Amino acid sequence: METALAELTSGTNRSRTEAVRYALLHTYKELILQQASADAERLAEDLDDQAEMLAIQRFMGVA
Repeated sequence: METALAELTSGTNRSRTEAVRYALLHTYKELILQQASADAERLAEDLDDQAEMLAIQRFMGVA
């Protein structure tokens, strides 16, 4: 943990608190992207889900 904090603060103006915040947000973003990727794969295989998503997009005026 100390090594990671040292790397995240080294050569930057980040405090330890900012480094922890950065690491948490970066990790959270990666998790969200992984979930979105898994959802996209699942959607690609499910015609009913595709139809529902298209209906929602049309309702929202984005399709």
